[in-house]
Amino acid sequence: MITVKNTESYLKDKIGEDADDIKKVWETFKDFCKEPVEGEEDKEILFQCGIYDFTGEELFHFDFVRQFTVYEEDEYSRMEQLHCEFLFKPTVELRKLEVEEWSMDYDDIDGFFNHIENLQEFKIPLNLKPIKSEIYQEEV
Repeated sequence: MITVKNTESYLKDKIGEDADDIKKVWETFKDFCKEPVEGEEDKEILFQCGIYDFTGEELFHFDFVRQFTVYEEDEYSRMEQLHCEFLFKPTVELRKLEVEEWSMDYDDIDGFFNHIENLQEFKIPLNLKPIKSEIYQEEV
């Protein structure tokens, strides 16, 4: 069984050498989101993109996220997010794109994925070359 503790390494292993290939990462991420994780009560999947300066430099962030609510002895402990993030230099076209969509707002996970794949905010960056990609997990 996958645990919150090993989700990052599990997903990295599944993606392998293709970490810069957005389409392959997306397909792998979607499959991974359907797999159970120990202790997970609800699937909490996020797609977000936009121009942010988290690093001190304005970049376009294109991010697939799986969020986990962690309980210890039946008490809330923390939340963790596993990101598949792609960074791009901002262009005029990318500056127009910003969205935050949660899977919990949809009837089922496939409905969520279908909606995301039809967004311009998803389609446009999908065919661009990121300057950096990263898979990481963090406490939020």
